[in-house]
Amino acid sequence: MRADTRPRYAAGMKAFKRIAALLVLLLVLAAAYVAIQSQRRPPLAPYSALVLPPALPTAPIRVQFAGVCTLVFDDGETAVMTDGFFSRPAFSRVAFSKIAPDEAAVDASLAALKLRSKLAAIVPVHGHYDHAMDAPMVARKTGALLLGDESVLNVGRGAGLPEQAMRKMAPGDTAEFGRWRLSFIASRHAPTPFSSGEGGEHTVRPLTPPARATDWREGQTWSLLVEHRSGRSYLVQGSAGFVEGALRGRHADVVFLGIGALGKQSADYRAKLWREVVVAVGARRVVAVHWDDFTLGLDRPLQPMPYLADDFPATMDDLGRFAAAGRQDLRLPPVLVPFDPTP
Repeated sequence: MRADTRPRYAAGMKAFKRIAALLVLLLVLAAAYVAIQSQRRPPLAPYSALVLPPALPTAPIRVQFAGVCTLVFDDGETAVMTDGFFSRPAFSRVAFSKIAPDEAAVDASLAALKLRSKLAAIVPVHGHYDHAMDAPMVARKTGALLLGDESVLNVGRGAGLPEQAMRKMAPGDTAEFGRWRLSFIASRHAPTPFSSGEGGEHTVRPLTPPARATDWREGQTWSLLVEHRSGRSYLVQGSAGFVEGALRGRHADVVFLGIGALGKQSADYRAKLWREVVVAVGARRVVAVHWDDFTLGLDRPLQPMPYLADDFPATMDDLGRFAAAGRQDLRLPPVLVPFDPTP
């Protein structure tokens, strides 16, 4: 090396080392931020007054909530269920290994629900693992019919369900079980790092677990209208997405509103979701669902998603304002306890 180039080379190396050290520091700080935010969860206690009371024994229709968007509608003769997701694998497994239904968790959850009627149908609101993974096992154990689009049916096929135990549904289709009528309305997923909110990702062949969490593709996202011949009606909006105008002309007394990742959207987005779903169907009550951290088991109290993934207080603050302005009743569901959803 020429003598006159050595000072420049030395200066360059020092600059390079400083930049490298700065990059390492930034990476360490970013990793620390992610680690801290992934453990920081907002407390649920400030919202305890919103939890609905247990149903009276005489309640004609009872609903049970088992986390995420698993809901059981039971009229004492026939029951229908959305999702049926009970396994709730830990984050470390979801992120770094393959997952599969946990039969012990499914059995324990079905026992805890203490269904008073035969389960006739199970409907995943879309095909992601936290909605559809356990559904075939629940269908097999209960004799319920699995309903969904081709993505959900491929989850059923991969789990060994026969074709006669499943029914393919398309937008606009309806299905009746006892005094229940289910209407399938095309909707969208909330925008997240795992979904654009525009759809288009489908499970195109039978999916046999164990598999990567991302192998459970979204498929069709539904707004599911659950109507009873008594005149009561409920809308299950399992994800915080919507199709403009899709629910115009529909009616539901109660909206079960999925709010997962809604805290990461803008205030304008939250207001538009409220208008396109709650106001559109003329609901008198809104029950927030899909707010819990589904990497924690049902054998412990539910907790909101960590701040890294969502902002539960921001969502509840806005929904509370919308509900007050529109005179709707905003509530949270009790866990595994039958409640009367109708205001």
